Amino acid sequence: MDTREVTRQYRLQQWTEIIRECRSSGQTTSAWCAEHQINVKSYYYWLKRVRTAACEALPAIRSANSQFVPVNLPVQGTAVSPSESSCPILLRVGAVILEIHNGASATLIENTLRAIGNVR
Repeated sequence: MDTREVTRQYRLQQWTEIIRECRSSGQTTSAWCAEHQINVKSYYYWLKRVRTAACEALPAIRSANSQFVPVNLPVQGTAVSPSESSCPILLRVGAVILEIHNGASATLIENTLRAIGNVR
């Protein structure tokens, strides 16, 4: 690791701690920055850098390691409207309804479930 990378890591670590302090203070960002004599634009610049570094540190999703997880849903006693009866799979997640028809490819289903898994 060269000195630039060490410096970058050190600064990221410092700003991560500053961002944690600001977030846990209960104050607005601008009030906290004014109290600690930090330029608000600098704060948001480093917030972006910290977030980018955190995203880069996440493991990449690889389709070779993908696994399907069986889901057992109770079918008895579930009322299905006539418009839903033509759909083999119907998932409800909060206010979102996802219909998966017979013609859907495995790749489409896999990518859709991944996307749903990333929604908070």
